[in-house]
Amino acid sequence: MDAGLLDAVGIAARPAPKVVLQREQRYRFALLGADVLAGLTALEVALSLVGTASPQRAALLALPLIVLLAKLHGLYDRDDLLVRKTTIEEVPRLFQHATLATLVLVLVDEPLKIGATTDTQAGLLLVLLLILTVLFRMGARRIAGAISQPERCLVLGDTASAEELFARTEGRSNIAIVGAAGLRDLRTYADLCQVIDEFEAERLIIVQGSEVPQQQTLELVRAAKVAGVRVSLLPGVLGVVGSQVEFDDVFGVTLLGVRRFGLTRSSRALKRIFDIACALPLLILASPVVLAAAIAIRRDGGSVFFRQERVGRDGRRFHIIKLRTMVVDAEHLRSALSAQNVAGEGLFKIIDDPRITKVGAILRRTHLDELPQLWNVVRGEMSLVGPRPLVAHEDAHITGLDRRRLELTPGMTGPWQILGSHRRIPMAEMVKIDYLYAASWSLWNDVKILLRTLSAVARRAGV
Repeated sequence: MDAGLLDAVGIAARPAPKVVLQREQRYRFALLGADVLAGLTALEVALSLVGTASPQRAALLALPLIVLLAKLHGLYDRDDLLVRKTTIEEVPRLFQHATLATLVLVLVDEPLKIGATTDTQAGLLLVLLLILTVLFRMGARRIAGAISQPERCLVLGDTASAEELFARTEGRSNIAIVGAAGLRDLRTYADLCQVIDEFEAERLIIVQGSEVPQQQTLELVRAAKVAGVRVSLLPGVLGVVGSQVEFDDVFGVTLLGVRRFGLTRSSRALKRIFDIACALPLLILASPVVLAAAIAIRRDGGSVFFRQERVGRDGRRFHIIKLRTMVVDAEHLRSALSAQNVAGEGLFKIIDDPRITKVGAILRRTHLDELPQLWNVVRGEMSLVGPRPLVAHEDAHITGLDRRRLELTPGMTGPWQILGSHRRIPMAEMVKIDYLYAASWSLWNDVKILLRTLSAVARRAGV
């Protein structure tokens, strides 16, 4: 690529394809409707329960303020920038929005006579506004996605990145990787338009640092915008250091501050407190389910629980606890089934495992067999979220710096499980996923993984 792309300067910009504009409009209007419905419902419930004002009057006066504040927070413009349009990622901004909206409503309550004046009313309104906005926005995005064509994405850069994106998005709705093109072949603006038209691309995903110097990426982005397509950047550095980097402006020169690997002592303490606060109540609530499952397993004969030695934090061994889902002599039958292994070298996973019992199949599909691991979490042997706990012979395949994954406590779930919901994760990629998790750790990231795990389990269980 050379300065020929600068030919785009002065050329009339091509309009975005009609399908793109319609898709973006659907999402925008769907989110607007979700916010209005969430605000109306929150006001109706909060003021009807503890308020004195007429909910109808309050809604007519307050809804325009709620929508205006959402617009000021950029909550209607974010989806245009994204390939994967999710609600979970914007929950922190939605919390800020709900807090500010509640504060503004309290401040303007006197002149507008809305009725949200007491601490109880304001607190209930904030909680309802946050929860309902999240739920309604999730539904709105699902509806908008269901009636829209998948976004056609063309990768500009190395083919390996295109293949990786295709593997990650295969089977996902609303995303279609239509191909890849080399950057060296795009010497003029006409070349860029030709490849866009050839693939009928609606969005370009530009792999940074693959074939062109970084300073020329800006010209490519500018030319792509003139060509009427949306643009996303795939920064190669994030595949090495993770997504949690800090932009450091050193007198006009931008540096990326890379976080340390693993958790600080305070982060470990926070993660442990979170684990205990969640695992203990869940263990109590799950007790009747575990008891019912134990009775069903016992009828098939054999022990109720399955214990297996795993490698934990710092290489310490512990016994993971699960509800038994296989026949009693399952481990002895493993070698005979090794030819059917689909997980690749180092891991063992087969499709339609004949060792699984009828009760076990139900438990696995719903992931109820993993509930006893909450006891491992309470004991500190596991965390709710963390690297995948491996058996000793699997752990033996991990060498060198990759063994730093053992600096973290293994988890009941993790990013590997979310990705594994639609494809098998080989050992090499699982280790990379564990590294990026540790390099990008935050408590909010753990919460997101838990929520996505629940969503993935519900889909697989047919809920």
